[in-house]
Amino acid sequence: MNEQLLVAGSIALDTRDGPFGSVEEELGGSAVYFALAASLIVPVAVVGPVGLDAAARVTEILSSRRVDLTFLQVLPAATYRWRAHQSAGRNVDLGNSDSIYDSWGPAVPAAFDGWAFVGSMRPDRQAEVMKLLGRARLLAADAMLSYVHSRTPEAQEVLREAGWYFCNHEEFDALGGGDPQEFRRRWSLQGLVVKAGPHGVTAYTDTAVVTVRPPTNHPVVDTTGAGDAVAGGMLARWLSLGGDPNALEDALVWGVACASLTISDIGVRGLSMATRLKLEERVEEVKGCQQRES
Repeated sequence: MNEQLLVAGSIALDTRDGPFGSVEEELGGSAVYFALAASLIVPVAVVGPVGLDAAARVTEILSSRRVDLTFLQVLPAATYRWRAHQSAGRNVDLGNSDSIYDSWGPAVPAAFDGWAFVGSMRPDRQAEVMKLLGRARLLAADAMLSYVHSRTPEAQEVLREAGWYFCNHEEFDALGGGDPQEFRRRWSLQGLVVKAGPHGVTAYTDTAVVTVRPPTNHPVVDTTGAGDAVAGGMLARWLSLGGDPNALEDALVWGVACASLTISDIGVRGLSMATRLKLEERVEEVKGCQQRES
């Protein structure tokens, strides 16, 4: 298919510590992880704000991929910063500096009607982008726990606008939780994707509940960005297959494979060094896990 894929989300400089050691001002953000994963499968356009202090790094890492940066806005402001401590595969949010969103006026391609993923960012801007992308054939969004707690009404507005929604169990519980299918129907979602780390990813739709688990024979170095990689790989693969409902499990397999590559190194390093061949090899491993589970 020639339909377009777009991601809108954060571009971040992360200061984090965990079993992998510590990093300062490491490039990250939902838009970067998603774009690196998705571009291994299909071209993707990026929408988001970045400061002058990180613009060159973003351009360098994404320009070698099939990534359109036309709607990446470089602003005379400090790039979004995020601080976290990682323990037992989970990031404990230690705060952020998100003033760049005060000076960012989101812009998207005119009359965009492809597939779009609006990754985690400050929810007021996330909701604004969702409205701009109202003509998208598939419109998905993701949650960020700290913003769900601190900006609940705006986070709920994002959920209300979404057709597909991605979240982990903590974010799911913070948004009301309960039975996933009842949650999906309550918010009029076409699909709900719940991420459970080493236990895999489960997608809920009107007609199916599909779980895909990751391979366990690779080291887990840094789990940051795994959820955005799942979304990038899944949506890119599914779009390439025409959005066929029967291809949902296959698409999830590719998403989990992208996440597996992500967590093999610190930050975006694993994905930035990945190739299509390496992804295909990891896909075969995930398929093997699925066959053993069935």
